[in-house]
Amino acid sequence: MQRKTLTAQEVADYIGVHPDTIYTMVREKQIPHFRVRRRIFFSLETINAWMRDQEQKSLEAM
Repeated sequence: MQRKTLTAQEVADYIGVHPDTIYTMVREKQIPHFRVRRRIFFSLETINAWMRDQEQKSLEAM
């Protein structure tokens, strides 16, 4: 069974940014996430949808 959640480090690796960038985006509510107690998790499906949405917004701005 494949995991469907990612940690902040895994999301950073997945989208190619520094983990500090992910934590800043979480703090500023710029990336979808959820918490289990103090740990931050990301749904792989939601992150993929969020990236498609970001790409679409970028294309529309051109």
